[in-house]
Amino acid sequence: MAKVLVNCTHGKDDAERATLSFIVGNVAATADQEVVVLLTIDGVWLATEGYAESVQKDGFQPAKEIIDSFVSNGGQVWACGACTKPRGITDADLIPGAKIVTAANVVEYMAQGASTLSF
Repeated sequence: MAKVLVNCTHGKDDAERATLSFIVGNVAATADQEVVVLLTIDGVWLATEGYAESVQKDGFQPAKEIIDSFVSNGGQVWACGACTKPRGITDADLIPGAKIVTAANVVEYMAQGASTLSF
């Protein structure tokens, strides 16, 4: 099984990039690949309860629906700890299936051979 790491740096500021990160992730998850969407910078807000409900790009499903599908298909949502901390985001704020991770977690995943893509 291949490992895929999709880095998402955007939220409401660029709904298209935010949405595409999870579309690609969901395609990998439904193809039985091990996949993580890594949320960094303002993308970490997507890991918080209620945030994705207002993220929508014309022509795409709402971000919340895509994220829910991604998680239900076995995808993992990782929120960068260095990015969540200054924004006041804690584990209590996260959606089901999301977790706060360290840079060491990300480096380890890449060192295990994960292919990476950024939006």
